[in-house]
Amino acid sequence: MGERNRVLSERLQMLARMVTPGSRAADVGCDHAFLSIYLVREGISPAVIAADVRKGPLAAAKEHIEAENLSGYIETRLSDGLKGLLPGEVDTVICAGMGGRLMQTILSESMEKVSALKELILQPQSELKEFRRFLRGAGLKVTEEDAVREDGKYYFAMRAVPIAAGEAKEPADTEAFGDGTAASDLIGLCDRFGGKLLLKKNPVLKEYLRHQEQVLERLREELQAQGTEGAILRLGEVRAELDDVRRALKMF
Repeated sequence: MGERNRVLSERLQMLARMVTPGSRAADVGCDHAFLSIYLVREGISPAVIAADVRKGPLAAAKEHIEAENLSGYIETRLSDGLKGLLPGEVDTVICAGMGGRLMQTILSESMEKVSALKELILQPQSELKEFRRFLRGAGLKVTEEDAVREDGKYYFAMRAVPIAAGEAKEPADTEAFGDGTAASDLIGLCDRFGGKLLLKKNPVLKEYLRHQEQVLERLREELQAQGTEGAILRLGEVRAELDDVRRALKMF
């Protein structure tokens, strides 16, 4: 089946919507280059670098690009993270489909290049709370967030931009809530669940929170029934997580 007949997954469409039209993009960890092809085919990006550290997926990506006659617009490049990119070569870096810790490592190893970008489109699969804190500490500001549920899994994406010289680092979207909740509590909730998703009362986030509430409640009951020392220790963590989820749900 040709790429023109392939429907791009919802999670990849979510990423594509965040890319500023006209931006030269690098799809880091491109896998089979479906997103790279979509960006060019839909006129979102005039040129894309489809980069991956693995030779196998990169070879498949090249085949897909050639099948679409887009080799003049999409270059495949073997690259460990951003290391294979030249400074100023692209406006946008897209990084998705990997854990937050790995994504943090990738960005940390190339901060000079990151700081020169106009935007980053990011979709960490785990450690979102820690990853959002990393972005803030690295001088990156989240300007947009979105979420989708696909094949029973929840995916969260964000657009981040370098903070301009002299611009204050915004800890989170705490000032916009104005509900009397302590700023420290709001920062934790915004880091964990996404301040912009909470502000916009994103329906997918609400669904995710409801799901997490059920999962954590069942886990709480199981741990209480066990009564072991290890279970009691874990029970405190679960109760704290459950409290966060329920506080977030009250914002909807």
